[in-house]
Amino acid sequence: MRKSFRKSVSLVAATLSLGAALLTPLAPVVEAQVKLEETVDNADAQAIEGGTLKVALVGAAFEGLLNNMLYTANPDGQVIDFFNEGLYGYDSDFVINDTGFAKLELDKEKKQVTITIPEGHKWDDGEPITIDDVIFPYYVIGHKDYTGVRYGETFKNVVGMEEYHEGKAETISGLERVDDYTLRVSYKNFPNSMALAGGGVSQYIQPEHVLKDVPVKDLDSSELVRKKPVGFGPFKVESVTPGEAVTYVANEHYWRGKPKIDKVVLEVVAAETAPEEMKAGRYDVALLFPPDTYDTYKDATNFKVLGRLQNSVNYVGFKLGKWNEEKSEVEMDDTKVLANKALRQAMGYAVDNDAIGEKFYHGLREGANSLITPNFTEAYDKELEGYTYDPEKAKALLAEGGFEDKDSDGFVEDPSGKPFTLKLAAMAGGEIAEPFAQYYLESWKAIGVNVELTDGRLLEFNAFYDRVEKDDPEIDIYLGAWSLGGDPDPNGLYSKSSKFNYSRFTSPELDALLEKFGSDESFDLEFKKAAFKEWQAYMHEHSPVIPTLYRQSVTAVNNRVNKFSIDPNSSLKYWHTVELTADAPATE
Repeated sequence: MRKSFRKSVSLVAATLSLGAALLTPLAPVVEAQVKLEETVDNADAQAIEGGTLKVALVGAAFEGLLNNMLYTANPDGQVIDFFNEGLYGYDSDFVINDTGFAKLELDKEKKQVTITIPEGHKWDDGEPITIDDVIFPYYVIGHKDYTGVRYGETFKNVVGMEEYHEGKAETISGLERVDDYTLRVSYKNFPNSMALAGGGVSQYIQPEHVLKDVPVKDLDSSELVRKKPVGFGPFKVESVTPGEAVTYVANEHYWRGKPKIDKVVLEVVAAETAPEEMKAGRYDVALLFPPDTYDTYKDATNFKVLGRLQNSVNYVGFKLGKWNEEKSEVEMDDTKVLANKALRQAMGYAVDNDAIGEKFYHGLREGANSLITPNFTEAYDKELEGYTYDPEKAKALLAEGGFEDKDSDGFVEDPSGKPFTLKLAAMAGGEIAEPFAQYYLESWKAIGVNVELTDGRLLEFNAFYDRVEKDDPEIDIYLGAWSLGGDPDPNGLYSKSSKFNYSRFTSPELDALLEKFGSDESFDLEFKKAAFKEWQAYMHEHSPVIPTLYRQSVTAVNNRVNKFSIDPNSSLKYWHTVELTADAPATE
């Protein structure tokens, strides 16, 4: 669910060009200047028999929570994709269809869904897959000892789930095991998101026969999660070097058919060296390729660059409270200086996001106006102005909010006249990580807000999110990103009961807006559109998090790779279709 920035370009050039942007507005940046292909499909290419696909996972070490119920970091998700997948397929509008493993039937009147899986399929260890493997995740995620972050509104909506979670019942009454391949689930509410991938219906399937004897509290440290995971994806895990590498072999039991290649070797590669590694032919595919160095590899001759607009939003998050573990809900702190929304709004108008997209990412990213991406055509409000670069407006907002520089030191004091310094958490990684963070600091300094880096330095990827999740008091602001999956329903990220609500912002008004997405009325298209528009406007006004960038994902693919796609609507999006046309990767 979360992703880090991947950065580069010349340190000096980036600092100078963006430093200038602090003083004078830039001309409008053309949106999505770079259009990239999404598929490699050469009908004339001759494939070799089998072979080993060499994959570079670009960026920080993966955390090692190799289980869909437990992982939170995007690198872990990339590792999991090779050996496990979700239950459902979906169309271009993210509506669940029959292209996935399971079939889904919705009964709006009874507030029930019926999940059916096919007979005769096996996990990669040869054991049969049954509906018990679909039921099992409900009992893990709903367990009182569950250590992950997915126990939120989606699971609480299942009839009997909260009673099970609180220890008042030993079973979840809303789960009806019809037979070995069919499950019927009853819900309290039946929102429109029930029909969407990643929406109101759990997409998890896990090997009960492997994990059932591991105490739920110990799952995140179990070698069955970290070193010997079992899945039903195209490949199976052969070995894991924690944080660094994974070797997979073809899963002969894969339900779509055995992969065309024999083996996959995935290794973590630094963003700084990834382009040169690809040019040298050391890897076939580079995932999470750095967009900030696009100019250095866009004309590469031995690999192609694929890209598409992601369902992802980069944002500035403001820490406005903490997570109450006992109550399992967000708890705001009105004593924080950032509780004054005028300060947050001013900081939003101080940053030129279009300049960031152009200068740091060569047009592969663009300024974001909303916390919902344009991919969600029915939900996205393209008319929302967003936080455009306007330093004079930022200064006016500070003055209206009572923030004034009373001691003439260049920084404003709070409305009570007390000086303050805010701490910014930003991630390390890539050549321009430092000037990128400094751009934000300088942007805020230019309007009189004093902000420094947490600990005086950039934070390693996993340490960054660990401290953000734990509400470290040394973090007031953080630079993050969310992957929205296939469902724009904001409850999973911003509700009072969601651990993913890292800003820890809540209000009765927000609760009321979020409830609309879980109502039966949300099946009405016009009601849904209005609810999304109202929620986007509310979040813009109160700005607990401020969207900054929409991004194109970038994947590098060696010339010997065929039948590969990052298009979610393509039949080539699954790893089992990939084939190789030479014995070794091409070199430049």
